[in-house]
Amino acid sequence: MGLLDILLGRTQPVAPDLDRLFALPSAAVTLEAAAAFTPTGHGAVCFATVEGAAFDQTHREVRALLDADTERTGPPVELERDAYGYSWLISRRAPDELPQLVNDLHAVNSSMEINGFGPQLLCSLAGFRDEAGRRLALVYLYKRGTFYPFAPLPDGGQRRDSALELQVRAALAGDLRMEEDLGRWFPVWGAPGL
Repeated sequence: MGLLDILLGRTQPVAPDLDRLFALPSAAVTLEAAAAFTPTGHGAVCFATVEGAAFDQTHREVRALLDADTERTGPPVELERDAYGYSWLISRRAPDELPQLVNDLHAVNSSMEINGFGPQLLCSLAGFRDEAGRRLALVYLYKRGTFYPFAPLPDGGQRRDSALELQVRAALAGDLRMEEDLGRWFPVWGAPGL
């Protein structure tokens, strides 16, 4: 960044650091102690919809890579499109297999990035629930390199539990690089894996 960039207020974008995903298992321990949320075993990677043979090849490579896990039951990665036109690659594991789920999310992100689809990557999320049935996602913003909590209210509408999100942010500040700009805490309504 040069002097002109500084004077004009331009900043360099934060480079994505996919290795930050590996902090999720230790953050889950903190989350369970602080707010009684446990992993669901579901996670997903969201990206702008991509069409064509190159993406189909990448999707096949990801499936082949994750199919190599002989302990997995069922399809390793499923592709879904949501009502907003975004695509999701979803991984499902047993609730006690959060480290394996994180490996899946990392592999999907890495494969897409290596194959030239990094600009289309938006976020990754891991799902959590508490005994009362409340849902929570820890969302990793690919382009910002930060996490934020997303907690939809259980009424089924499109309303958030903002107090819970702030509580989770405070609890996990020592475990994850949390997104400080609350305006970037985008709702992921209907996200598969949540």
